[in-house]
Amino acid sequence: MIVGRLAVAAGLGALAFFAVGEMSGRGEERVWKLETWKTPFDYRSASRTIHYVPLKRASRKWRICASYPHLKDAYWLSVNHGMVQEAKRLGVALRVVEAGGYPNLERQIRQINDCTAKDTDILVVGTVSFQGLTPTIKKIAERIPVVAVVNDIADPHVSAKTGVSWVTMGAKIGAYLARRHPKGSPPVRIAWFPGPTGSGWVPFVEEGFRGALAASSAEIVVTKYGDTGKEIQLILIEEALEETQANIDYIVGSAVTAEAAVSVLRSRGLTDRIKILSDYFTHAVYRGLKRGRILAAPTDFPVVQGELGIEQAVRVLEGRIEIKHAGPAIVLVDTENVDRIGTDGSLAPATFRPTFTVN
Repeated sequence: MIVGRLAVAAGLGALAFFAVGEMSGRGEERVWKLETWKTPFDYRSASRTIHYVPLKRASRKWRICASYPHLKDAYWLSVNHGMVQEAKRLGVALRVVEAGGYPNLERQIRQINDCTAKDTDILVVGTVSFQGLTPTIKKIAERIPVVAVVNDIADPHVSAKTGVSWVTMGAKIGAYLARRHPKGSPPVRIAWFPGPTGSGWVPFVEEGFRGALAASSAEIVVTKYGDTGKEIQLILIEEALEETQANIDYIVGSAVTAEAAVSVLRSRGLTDRIKILSDYFTHAVYRGLKRGRILAAPTDFPVVQGELGIEQAVRVLEGRIEIKHAGPAIVLVDTENVDRIGTDGSLAPATFRPTFTVN
């Protein structure tokens, strides 16, 4: 049952997440299964699961600027899809800018300064850096509210956050390995590709992954940091294979790493010997899971995060924010449950293209 607009989850399975039909005099309502934290913005505080009913409509045509680290992979494309469809549903205007990659801090600073200079009511930002935008965010927050989406950001001057614990994301895939190779079993060797240093998620996914791996017989024998562009990840994988003489059992890293690894291992004839794991979920990872080329990946439902980021922004502007910090409940997808979980809430439709304006 939903009490008011929010309720602690009870009796809904982990996969009953999107568009849960609650019949009432008003008809069917959408309900999101989300996680929220006792102390807002503190992923280490106690969390609980809620059923969250989004707003039906904005009270006016608010003007939202959304900034992404990039649109180079399907993850942020899926976030973009969620934001676009929610902006249309709520009846607000949306303008999107993207920095082109995690090394481009100065570009993102310029973009959000330009985007919020005039005719903007709120900034929704997925940052390229946990701390790097703090002075800029502080100045912007003196004029308009700021909502953080997906990538974590320093807390001051932020009105709300949409996101999941990337410690948990990393821990999910580390725990999967620990179940396959518990401590005391024959050792296995891992090549680890966390992503770009200094980003708002890599330190946390590393913490979770390495912490969960402590319960396994696995050893990280090579670590390669780098931007999540496919060309860079291809180079890093080739480097790791050369340095280890391909004496590894697993390649573990970003979704782009996993996608690149499928083609590298196939070309080298290593597909049957080296396994692949991803620490998040994209179209390519989904295809890899379906074909048995990738073993597992957690999904944090980026489409829903995009939707929730816009919905939270409207709540902040209208003084209706009830939950300042929330995100989808993380689900581990593997070759056994991929058909059951599917792509709803995780992936943009195949026909969707990057969209930068909603009027």
